Amino acid sequence: AEETTMAETTAAAEEMDGENYDTGDASRDNVRNQDEIGENELMVVSFGTSYNDNRRLTIGAIEEAIEKAFPDYSVRRGFTSQIIIDHVKTRDNIAIDNVGEALARAEKNGVKNLVIQPTHLMNGLEYTDLVNEVAEYSDAFDQVAVGQPLLTSEDDFKAVIKVITEATAQYDDGETAICFMGHGTEAESNQVYAKMQEMLTAAGYKNYYVGTVEAAPGLDDVLAMVQAGDYKSVVLEPLMIVAGDHANNDMAGDEEDSWKTTFENAGYEVTCLVRGLGEMEGIQQIFVEHARAAVDSLAK
Repeated sequence: AEETTMAETTAAAEEMDGENYDTGDASRDNVRNQDEIGENELMVVSFGTSYNDNRRLTIGAIEEAIEKAFPDYSVRRGFTSQIIIDHVKTRDNIAIDNVGEALARAEKNGVKNLVIQPTHLMNGLEYTDLVNEVAEYSDAFDQVAVGQPLLTSEDDFKAVIKVITEATAQYDDGETAICFMGHGTEAESNQVYAKMQEMLTAAGYKNYYVGTVEAAPGLDDVLAMVQAGDYKSVVLEPLMIVAGDHANNDMAGDEEDSWKTTFENAGYEVTCLVRGLGEMEGIQQIFVEHARAAVDSLAK
């Protein structure tokens, strides 16, 4: 079994707790755990989500974009959250491979060239765990390459900023604060959120704000920044690959401590855009480019 960090356990458990409504038809999601892989495999590794429709619209859409871009590779899936895998299996009787199972399947199928593309937002603890787990299997394949997370290079930040500002341009009227909610981590990689804020501001997107659920800057920090401006309304959107529990409950929920309720109580008109970054074609293409760099690193 895979080791799960306390933070991952908490995140997955929170997702289960928040599930008080139908998350969609699980059978519409391609779990990509088929055999008959061939010699070339591109394994897309994600934390995962038990929100069925959103899993298909985000992780599924990234996998499809990668499949389209690499016709010589079989695209398969691995999730890092065992709690989410177990929950989907129990609730929907749908089996999704964890990373260990996906690696064992690749080995059993005689894969020679294995490229792994994570859908992680940043190079944090999860990404490090993934690289370490893959290293244990390095002798099983002729060649292995691991692609970079979404926000790695300076160009990645610029590309993501372009995508998210274009996707919200219709709201940027000078009277609306556009606030993105990231997950946040205790790890050093949490600095990506402050960097995103700095680069948005430097690029002239002065009505854009970035905060996190579980780290700094938090909701209180974002609220203070918005209150320092002259805004009438607020748009909330997740800065996360999927729109799972955090997006549906911490951000858009009706609970007293949700971002939506907090901003409404502060007198703002609030619009919630409950969509994961993975739904956006521009984000999917960044993952395609990262996978391409990994593929190109293999000896031909």
